[in-house]
Amino acid sequence: MNVDLTPEQDQLRDAVRALGRKYGHEYFVRKAKAGEHTTELWHEAGRLGYLGVNIPTEYGGGGGGITELALVCEELAATGCPLLLLVVSPAIAATIIHKHGTEEQRKRHLPGLADGSQKIVFAITEPDAGSNFHRLATVARRDGDDWLLTGRKVYISGVDEAGHVLVVARTEDAATGKLKPALFLVPTDAPGLEKTKLEMEILSPENQFMLFLDDVRVPADALVGESLDAGLPALFAGLNPERITVAAMGAGTGRYAIEKASDYTSSRKVWGGRSIGTHQGVAHPLAHAAIQVELARLMIQKAATLYDAGRDLEAGVAGNMAKYAAGEAAALAVDTAVQALGGAGMTTEYGVATLLGAARAGRIAPVSREMILNFVAQHVLGQDKSY
Repeated sequence: MNVDLTPEQDQLRDAVRALGRKYGHEYFVRKAKAGEHTTELWHEAGRLGYLGVNIPTEYGGGGGGITELALVCEELAATGCPLLLLVVSPAIAATIIHKHGTEEQRKRHLPGLADGSQKIVFAITEPDAGSNFHRLATVARRDGDDWLLTGRKVYISGVDEAGHVLVVARTEDAATGKLKPALFLVPTDAPGLEKTKLEMEILSPENQFMLFLDDVRVPADALVGESLDAGLPALFAGLNPERITVAAMGAGTGRYAIEKASDYTSSRKVWGGRSIGTHQGVAHPLAHAAIQVELARLMIQKAATLYDAGRDLEAGVAGNMAKYAAGEAAALAVDTAVQALGGAGMTTEYGVATLLGAARAGRIAPVSREMILNFVAQHVLGQDKSY
């Protein structure tokens, strides 16, 4: 694997970093604490083409892959602006619609996703089933030419910012009578769809919601794909991009925390005029965290390269490993940075404790570290399924 970026990827990384620094972590925190969204940053990123780097050029995108979108996620996070909806809208929704939507759905949605004028969020997780699609209770049933959706979803990001939510439901297979997954593009203002904001201990400009669907009526063309047979492959199409871009955001967060801590510890002098960074008790934990972040970045690059090459099974393994490694590394980096800064680390001014909640959540969502370990044990080590 070539670890060097192409000249175009280098230019993309530099340009996104410049945009992120223009806004910075103070902007991110100010928006989050005010209950506002990072609208200005999102629209500028869209206007510059960064939101659609993975979308084909014929639909207004940059024609790149998940490698390029991961660069965007990482660099914005590395400047203190980790945007969760980059994962949800360009990575998950755009990939699913591009790969498994109808041509009409591609034409209707991909240009807006590419330029940032449209956001589509993703709803799979349920209060009882989690994200286990085998146990989902949200169902879709035919009513003439329409579909009626009923169920509940939880921890759905950014519903208040999106025009549509991509809902995973279960439908009855007419041939077998068994329930099978299907995806529906549901307007967020559809009658019967209600949302309740969840109060989270995470400082973020992006909100989480509980969704209630009570016979939400959508037309036949809301079904993603030409038939119900598209449901399962469409669902799986979003998993690898999700894990890779979440991992990239985590790696960027880790880089940001280590940079902030390194700047502080190299200039902070307490004992005899020497910076506190000269002491191994301060420097070694930071160095250890930096190594973990860099290792995670290598696995992210491998996963993205495999995915863009169409090697989905290998990308699935690498993507899960990347997500695990980045989640652990980001949590370690932020915690280590807080410790290195001491009391200053807990202030808003120094901008590291503000990421504690989000970094910790990266070990849980969108798939927990324990489920990744189960996946690796079963699919890499050949162990029997444990659950």
